Amino acid sequence: MHSINTYNPNTYHQHTTSKQAIPIAMHNTPPTLYTQPQIYCITTYPPRECGIATYTHDLIHAIHTKFSLSYSIGICAVINNNEVHNYTGTAVLHTLNTDDASAYTAVLTHINQSTSIKVVLIQHEFGLFYRTEAYFIRFLQMLTKPFIIVFHTVIPSPSGTVLFKINLIAKHAQQAIVMTQAAEHILTQQYAIPTHKVSVIPHGTHLVVQPCKLQLKQKYSLVGKKVLATFGLLSEGKNIETTLLALPTIIKEHPNVIFLIIGKTHPTIIKNDGEKYRNLLQEIITKLQLERHVLFINEFLSLPILLEYLQLTDVYLFTSKDPNQAVSGTFAYAISCGCPVVSTPIPHAKEVLNKGAGILINFESPISLAAAVNKLLSNHELRNAISLHSIHQMAPHAWENSAIAHVNLITTICQPNSNLQYNIPPINLNHIKQSTTAFGIVQFSIINKPDLLSGYTIDDNARALIAMLQYYAHTLNAEVLPLIHIYLNYIQYCQKPDGSFHNYTNQHKAFTHNNYTENLDDANGRTIWALGTLLGMSAILPASLVANASHIMELAMPRLPHIYSTRAMAFIIKGLYYKYTYHKHTADVALVQVLATRLQQMYLHTTTTNWQWYEGSFTYGNSTIPEAMLQAYIITGNKDFKYIAVNSFNFLLSKICVHNTIQVISNQNWLTNAHLVNSNTVGGQQPIDVAYTIIALRLFYTITGNTYYKLCMHSAFSWFLGNNHLHQIIYNPCTGGCYDGLEVTYINLNQGAESTISYLLARLSIEPLPSHTNTYLGLSAK
Repeated sequence: MHSINTYNPNTYHQHTTSKQAIPIAMHNTPPTLYTQPQIYCITTYPPRECGIATYTHDLIHAIHTKFSLSYSIGICAVINNNEVHNYTGTAVLHTLNTDDASAYTAVLTHINQSTSIKVVLIQHEFGLFYRTEAYFIRFLQMLTKPFIIVFHTVIPSPSGTVLFKINLIAKHAQQAIVMTQAAEHILTQQYAIPTHKVSVIPHGTHLVVQPCKLQLKQKYSLVGKKVLATFGLLSEGKNIETTLLALPTIIKEHPNVIFLIIGKTHPTIIKNDGEKYRNLLQEIITKLQLERHVLFINEFLSLPILLEYLQLTDVYLFTSKDPNQAVSGTFAYAISCGCPVVSTPIPHAKEVLNKGAGILINFESPISLAAAVNKLLSNHELRNAISLHSIHQMAPHAWENSAIAHVNLITTICQPNSNLQYNIPPINLNHIKQSTTAFGIVQFSIINKPDLLSGYTIDDNARALIAMLQYYAHTLNAEVLPLIHIYLNYIQYCQKPDGSFHNYTNQHKAFTHNNYTENLDDANGRTIWALGTLLGMSAILPASLVANASHIMELAMPRLPHIYSTRAMAFIIKGLYYKYTYHKHTADVALVQVLATRLQQMYLHTTTTNWQWYEGSFTYGNSTIPEAMLQAYIITGNKDFKYIAVNSFNFLLSKICVHNTIQVISNQNWLTNAHLVNSNTVGGQQPIDVAYTIIALRLFYTITGNTYYKLCMHSAFSWFLGNNHLHQIIYNPCTGGCYDGLEVTYINLNQGAESTISYLLARLSIEPLPSHTNTYLGLSAK
């Protein structure tokens, strides 16, 4: 595996392990720091170099990043007489020497007497406790706190002794976690562990930005090479000689191949056998004259460098000869980086690769490995297809989602009636910047790579303008002013002589046929919203921007009274509302009165005792309408508008805000007044609808002071962070992009402009307003 720079969420967690074996090392910790319930983890941990240590570090880091408001984490590092490490400056609280039977007593006493520890999470591998297994099992039996055991190895067709031990452990555990469906099947069928006690949480993977492979090859002096790679702590079980024996056949077809063997020899192997295995590989390389085609990277690489090596790899090779190896972190990391994988059929590989993410080969078969590699290297399109498929396949396994799964399970066990608090990610503009050209923001992305062929829309550029204006109002960061200029210029480019706006342009800046076949009222309304937002911030923006926006708005105004589309009228009201915060023109107030009266008439015409809405169905962008009615009340003082705004919004919330989360109306099944209950169709939820609801909730809370709206706002925002029916992230903190949709069984991983901007608008809506904003955003700081 790879080295990790350990994070230190609690700076008081300091411990230096001496060279002597000690039962446990403890420190007096200020009790005020333990106000949160604690997850106590018993595991190997870096700087120890082993797969479980790396796995646990990544998991704990993800849990801390997402849920530090809900849980603290304590770590008890498993050591032995041969594996004693210095944990100074890490998050490790205590150490447990498994070669010392008495050490278990000290750890047991600490856990049982702690008032903060609510659950114990134990990483289990047979080799970790084999010298004191009886004491370990006795330790588990005497724990008074619930514990979860994570089985990293599940042995099929177990002997009587193994069966007895695992059943004894499982009997006392609240839950057993495994990482594959195959392991779950073995536990429930061959070990007879009840199904309800076994949870499958796949091995986590890292989210990565999909970079330019050529640039990475240039960085590592591999330009012109077709790169094969494998990584991990080197040991005989890796069976790397299979690849070496296959290389001559591969080289005949692809003479520019280079095989990277990444990783140092396993520390235990070094102690017992030295570099015997690496020397064997060197002998094979010399014998087959492969020196120009094999490169050893004999290091325990840092995570960023490791991920770059994986992303420049053309084909990843996993050649373990152990058919019972349940899961491999190396395998998972490679797939998440988009590597086409050739693998022996361990259970993990069979579950993933048979769905199109790679190719399975026979154990210890250079012939089948060479055939698979040649097939992939000869077909660029096939490699790309497999890469995209593998990224989609592994996205649910991201460490962020693993953290959600672990914490949901833990909460069910120790705090079943509590509501999780999700940490709010910092604002990240990277994907918006990457998606913006000198002309505008590109409409769609393939994963996180902007798709220039999709062209541009005024919808997206208007939304992007609003988002950047709001970001600027919060931060006064002049870095985004060039983006504001770009988006405003696009709007001006799309304006027609009659003042209205085209919506669509292609990558060559030409207006497309969609502009003449679709109703563009909503796009025109969004544009007024954007222009009004800019004009409302006239006091803090460059005069050139204000003058340009004023000119565009002036040309557009004569057509606005003639727009009757429900949401377009709402967008126009929003724009005039924001403009009114700085430019209080009576003509704008009169137009708001006209448009809001139309919405009022629609509401009165449609509403019944059981249906308080403006139309006969909920479709898209619903929250914008009551929000506009409340803004109309603020401008005009018409209390009827406020009454309708509050009634209609509360009715909408009763349908979409349930059980401490949000489930916006699905684009697969609009909710009509003939169906007054929520639809069972949960797919097709889009970030823009969640964002519109959060924006509206912010206004309703600010104006009414009703804390219900504030609670709904924060629970709705957690939809992006994993509080949804799939319990998966919608926002990608690595790229700063937002996924395009929540479907019934999967997330659409493409990160288009609409979704990413919608997330940013939602994120800014929950951000406390700095005092300098005053009325720029039409809100008082509350």
